[in-house]
Amino acid sequence: MDLSVIIRNRNEERYIGHCIQSVVDFLGDDTQIIVVDNESSDESLRIVNTFDYLNIEVVTIDKNSYSPGRSLNLGISKCKERLTMIISAHCEIIKFGDYERNILSDTSDNVAMWGKQIPIWDGKKVTPRYLWSNFGDEEMINHFCESEDRYFFHNAFSIFKTKHLKKYPFDERLSGKEDRYWATEQIGNGHNIIYNPQFIVKHHYTNNGATWKGVG
Repeated sequence: MDLSVIIRNRNEERYIGHCIQSVVDFLGDDTQIIVVDNESSDESLRIVNTFDYLNIEVVTIDKNSYSPGRSLNLGISKCKERLTMIISAHCEIIKFGDYERNILSDTSDNVAMWGKQIPIWDGKKVTPRYLWSNFGDEEMINHFCESEDRYFFHNAFSIFKTKHLKKYPFDERLSGKEDRYWATEQIGNGHNIIYNPQFIVKHHYTNNGATWKGVG
């Protein structure tokens, strides 16, 4: 397997076990998994430790120095494989295959890919709002989001060429939308970012999350 996996986590005891299991089910139990934890105070790390038979590593980022980009860059520094997947701890893979990974061949100008998300709120699918209008059924290259007036990309479930991501890390100064800013910069530099709707996760939301309301 030529894929490393980064899982961002903070107090995701309800979902992180399902997230890790889905990674194993689709990618195999020898997959390199890096859990970047933001000082969780719930049972999520105990749950992660039940998977100690896997190739899994937990790294901690101090909550006082946390930013989305900094946590991802910390995980990326640990990645050893040709490709890197980023998946949020409250996401669960339901479709993934070789075809999707082959889009990011070494000879292509494609540097990253993001997949379709099915938003779930308390066990029910969420009524689509502006954010979810970006997750259609057709493949897209360098998708421009009219409502945000910029290129769209989403790190809840995405894959990158690792070398490229290490060369062009996420902006650690941003408090959010680091994925969109990164995508805009890469596309401006002549690279391609692919949306592949055959690459799917369930994306669970809680009372602490605003995205399910169409805000984030």
